[in-house]
Amino acid sequence: MNISDTKATLSFSDGSPSVDMPIYKGTIGPDVIDIRKLYGQTGKFTYDPGFMSTAACQSAITYIDGDKGELLYRGYPIEQLAVNCDFLETCYLLLNGELPNAKQKEEFVNTVTKHTMVHEQMQFFFRGFRRDAHPMSVLVGTVGALASFYHDSLDINDAKQREISAIRLIAKLPTLVAMAYKYSIGQPFVYPRNDLSYSANFMRMMFGNPCEEYKVNDVLVRALDRILILHADHEQNASTSTVRLAGSSGANPFACIAAGIACLWGPAHGGANEAALNMLKEIGTVDNIPAFIEKVKDKNSGVKLMGFGHRVYKNFDPRAKLMRETCHEVLNELGLQDDPLFKLAMELEKIALNDEYFVSRKLYPNVDFYSGIVQSALGIPVSLFTGIFAMARTIGWIAQWNEMIADPEQKIGRPRQLFVGSTVRDVPTIDKR
Repeated sequence: MNISDTKATLSFSDGSPSVDMPIYKGTIGPDVIDIRKLYGQTGKFTYDPGFMSTAACQSAITYIDGDKGELLYRGYPIEQLAVNCDFLETCYLLLNGELPNAKQKEEFVNTVTKHTMVHEQMQFFFRGFRRDAHPMSVLVGTVGALASFYHDSLDINDAKQREISAIRLIAKLPTLVAMAYKYSIGQPFVYPRNDLSYSANFMRMMFGNPCEEYKVNDVLVRALDRILILHADHEQNASTSTVRLAGSSGANPFACIAAGIACLWGPAHGGANEAALNMLKEIGTVDNIPAFIEKVKDKNSGVKLMGFGHRVYKNFDPRAKLMRETCHEVLNELGLQDDPLFKLAMELEKIALNDEYFVSRKLYPNVDFYSGIVQSALGIPVSLFTGIFAMARTIGWIAQWNEMIADPEQKIGRPRQLFVGSTVRDVPTIDKR
């Protein structure tokens, strides 16, 4: 973070003295005005609901340029990482700042693989949930519960213990997600296998059973791996900010990640791919698309197009291009091109990419549109989509948390407010209320 030669000057029309504030430059992206001394010098706060114009931290992990449609992990474009790296290489990069060489990758993969089992007592936690419990509810509870098993790595001021916790979380999330699924359908839990890759292991734990050996399909495993890479981190989004805020109090990493999962559960955040698939089911058939499109264009209809456009990306979501390729690969591999739901999705995609209404508003299909279709094709139930998202984003959360703990400027989060309630008043006796 370099200080700029120029300063920002805030002046007041009531004659109060003006205030100079330093400006800092990042390596890329907008400069930031340092307002830390604003309250002390003026007695005033800034007002920024949703923090749309506020940098809450400095970070060297992920960079997004929404106008350009650019997403970088540690400087590497997502398009290159998704094609040239697997998920655990991406995890190593986000955690350590550089891609691993062959030896580092082997050691990292081996370490993660050896931590994929969860404590046998975790089975009793699952039995405490109702059979129809939402998987995200189960994940919030079980991830938070991990802190009760791993007291040896809860000292957040010890870099080595933070690293051990990071490995445990990355390794155990797939096992817990698969257990949540198996519990919901009444099948026995499937233990992880150390001879399989991260994504292949997860698919076997999800879809294998003791009656027959699970056959690994490389096309489907690669599709899941790509989903994980594309969702691994996304800068200071709501759940990442939640993890940082929870972590700023000194809470243990398992509690912080459980907080992130709880935030991700919200339909405006992690539930977008679920909403996109539900929309397709509501449309029903290709014949109903024109009527649906007309409703979308009618502002008074209240009908929204889910899985299109993005709050950050003002052009094509760079992740969507890659997910689109994967989507078509998976549908071809499984022979699902003629499945009514997927046929409908591809027709809607075609219209959105060509209809002037959508093109002029830059309502392109986003990553959630395609990932919902891919996960459905893989056999993952809609209720588990956000659980897969949590599994992918855990590495981003833990990398951001780790960076925050090591940042000497880190303080406990304490947003301010614009108070609009009652001024001081006396409590009347009960007969006068």
